[in-house]
Amino acid sequence: MPRRSWVLWAAAALTAVAPALLFWVVSVVTGDDGSRTYITMFQRSCLGWDIHNQILLWVYPVKAFPLFSYGGAPLIVLGFVGWCLSLRGGRAGLGRILGRCVAVVLLALGLPDFLLPTLDVALGPVCLDAWGPPERFSTQIAWGLYDCVAPVLVLFAVRVPRRAYIRRGPVIRTTAAVLAVTAVVLLPAASAPPGRVSGERELDCAGFGDGTVTGLSAADKRFLCKVRGHDRPYGLGVEGWDEVSDQDVLAQGRHLCALATRHGGDIAARAVSEAPQVSLAGVLADLCPAVAGAQQAEADRRQAESDAYVAQKERACAAHPRHRPKVLPVRQRRATMWTEFWTIDGWEEGYEGEGDPPDLVEDLVGGGRGTLAIWAADEVGHACVTAESYTRRPPLETRGWEEVVEVGYESPTGALALSDGDGTRLRGLTTRGPGSYRVRVHLRGRELVYQVAYPPDGAVELLVQVFPGTAKKPVVYK
Repeated sequence: MPRRSWVLWAAAALTAVAPALLFWVVSVVTGDDGSRTYITMFQRSCLGWDIHNQILLWVYPVKAFPLFSYGGAPLIVLGFVGWCLSLRGGRAGLGRILGRCVAVVLLALGLPDFLLPTLDVALGPVCLDAWGPPERFSTQIAWGLYDCVAPVLVLFAVRVPRRAYIRRGPVIRTTAAVLAVTAVVLLPAASAPPGRVSGERELDCAGFGDGTVTGLSAADKRFLCKVRGHDRPYGLGVEGWDEVSDQDVLAQGRHLCALATRHGGDIAARAVSEAPQVSLAGVLADLCPAVAGAQQAEADRRQAESDAYVAQKERACAAHPRHRPKVLPVRQRRATMWTEFWTIDGWEEGYEGEGDPPDLVEDLVGGGRGTLAIWAADEVGHACVTAESYTRRPPLETRGWEEVVEVGYESPTGALALSDGDGTRLRGLTTRGPGSYRVRVHLRGRELVYQVAYPPDGAVELLVQVFPGTAKKPVVYK
């Protein structure tokens, strides 16, 4: 048995088991077992990271097998025993095959931890965030290289030493020459520094003030963050620009900005929409003041239109005479309320959206525990709402109303409020806190809404009266 071989076998076994022994000694001395946990959130597609996630499902169960514990030392010992028995039986070739199988298995398990992050680094720095903090990335590379030492020693242990130079054949010499020439031609191009593609942390997209990129303005960084998708929950940036360098992205963005500026900041202008960089138009406002100004002006115009529309509806509701109740209510509130789904709803805190909405009695009002629904429009529209709260049952009023329906309502918190689609809220409807109430709803204008496509403003009027009452059965008065 060659002395050199068994020394290399022993070195391979010791190399494999050394980290486990080191961590055990450190944990005994310091109480720290050396384990660290990192949680990373990364949605971008990177080749090395994607492959890592695919092979993770079968690599970890294999590594958990006892034969691969302690860095694969048990497998190395088993391979050494097989190699020794093969030599004693005069079958050195079988021993070399066993040793090489051991080395190949260990390399297959260890190389991905080194090669895959290295692959992502070679493709660009944008994927570094996938592998966690820089210190974890460096540690993974170092341990990935270390895990390859033991199988390499095994390969040297079973290798038959050559005592004389053997001239290779023409095929091997030609292949080696081609590879050498290819390396000479391609390596300079590969080693040329690529344009920088800054990551989320480097650009400080989260706004924590810990960015490392220099030479860029705050507007440049915001623009790059949006192009890369770092400002969005799922990291969906502008398609096709993920791997383009910061310098090129900014140059193309400024070119598009110049085109938009010539057209008053309008990104819908023909010159902009036909530009090759048009996909950047959606995030151009952070980089281009003209576009930002045009978009702000458009937003102001739309807001003014919305305000004028709402004011017109409110004036129509205000023109209706105020309801004069027969007994004085605790509160009386008026509001112009908007709906996009037929009803305005009443909710109490903690009961918003719980379960299905209550069924409407006579397609007008429905009540449940903590929820209330009142018809207000033919799908979309405004209604003029008066809400009154009482401490006792008010006299019935049917004159002048087309429909009057009363239902039971159970208040779990004593804080019922009517809410519409624009955020308007009528509060303080339940006067005696939690308990049982009756809700009486009066309506006029439904027939007009159904008869014409565009009913006049203020066509729908609602009077909602809320008062204590234990009855559960709904009553249709009209």
